[in-house]
Amino acid sequence: MSAPVFNSKLCAVCKGRKLLCGRPTCPILERFRVARTVEQRLNKRHLFGSSPPSIFVGEYGYPKVRMGPLVPPIEGNTSHLDSPMKWEDKTIKDILYYRSLLVMGETKADVHVRRSGRILGEVQELAMSIKPVDSEILLKRKPVLKVLPSEFAPPIGPKAELLDFELTENPRIPRRTDYVVSDELKAEAAIMRLYNWGFDEYYIIRLLSAGLLGLDKRLVPTRWSITAVQDTLGKNLRREILHNPEINDYEVYFYRFMGNRYAVLLMPESYAFELLEVWLKGSLFGASEPSVIHDYEDFRGRKEYVKETAGAYHAARLSVLEALRARRRQARVVVFREVTPEYYAPVGVWQIRLGVKKAMGNLIGRFETLNEALDAIRRRLEHPFERYLARSYILGSLARQKTLDEWLGKNLYRLGEKGVGG
Repeated sequence: MSAPVFNSKLCAVCKGRKLLCGRPTCPILERFRVARTVEQRLNKRHLFGSSPPSIFVGEYGYPKVRMGPLVPPIEGNTSHLDSPMKWEDKTIKDILYYRSLLVMGETKADVHVRRSGRILGEVQELAMSIKPVDSEILLKRKPVLKVLPSEFAPPIGPKAELLDFELTENPRIPRRTDYVVSDELKAEAAIMRLYNWGFDEYYIIRLLSAGLLGLDKRLVPTRWSITAVQDTLGKNLRREILHNPEINDYEVYFYRFMGNRYAVLLMPESYAFELLEVWLKGSLFGASEPSVIHDYEDFRGRKEYVKETAGAYHAARLSVLEALRARRRQARVVVFREVTPEYYAPVGVWQIRLGVKKAMGNLIGRFETLNEALDAIRRRLEHPFERYLARSYILGSLARQKTLDEWLGKNLYRLGEKGVGG
């Protein structure tokens, strides 16, 4: 069982001062602090401001979903409030603050676009813009001041039922977006066309969510859109790199980001990918005895949904594939993700996407043997390394093919018979 975010008895003794949970900051007090800083600005039913632009589509109740625009009480350039791929130098506190400023006007909509009314049309125009758009929302009541962290999407801020929404200036919509949205293209083709033209990944996610891509246009919950776009991009990049030669050495990359450690092992063999993930003791979902979760694919890809690591898998895989595509190479890949207590609030899989992307730009070294490469990774991780090896399908399959002494040169990493490939 994972440790709960809040433990009433422990929290009552601690009161946020002693940090008895082991986290570097109290998640309860942090949310109160964030709410206090924006309370005066949001204490009203009528809001005018520049949407980054940003929208959100929920999944609860599908095919009748809650959706709407996100508008801050600020005018001007607000694009930083909803630019996950540009948050590399931000903290969790920064992200919670950004999201607390974005008020969601919620309205119920049918996912089939043709059955929805004027407000969806305005939301779709907002979604297509590449610049902030001055917008006006009228809410049924003052928004509820809280920030809800999300494992997949960036946190959702204050919200209230939407009575009316209107764009008060013309959105800036690229000609190529107009072309893709109006053309008879399947969603996958539209996603790849926009990506290869250099559009921001989260811009494409927004278009898919708003029901603007595909032949049978419908709203797609934001969480599903993130996974769908990253999985689609990953599958296409995988097919592309399979034609490339393999790398020559064992390569290790490493980066710390937002309370996460990311280590990437590239091996000079044909493509396969595996993510090994551990939530350490004291971390948000960490147990007293942390275990390694993993998912894997070979050159054929996966035929079923990712079981254990969910959206983290697609985010990490895409960042590695982009790096291999840029080099015109292929490799066998193992990504190690270690989540520490510093990651005190989930902020979305964008931080995994960005963390692994930054790791791929930070080469630790090239090595002649697998043993040397694994030793470089072991020194940078906290969880007992043999537990990673025992859980890994890729490294376990190597142990099955040859003795560990042959592969590793010494008995440094001996896998037990039961653990190999488990």
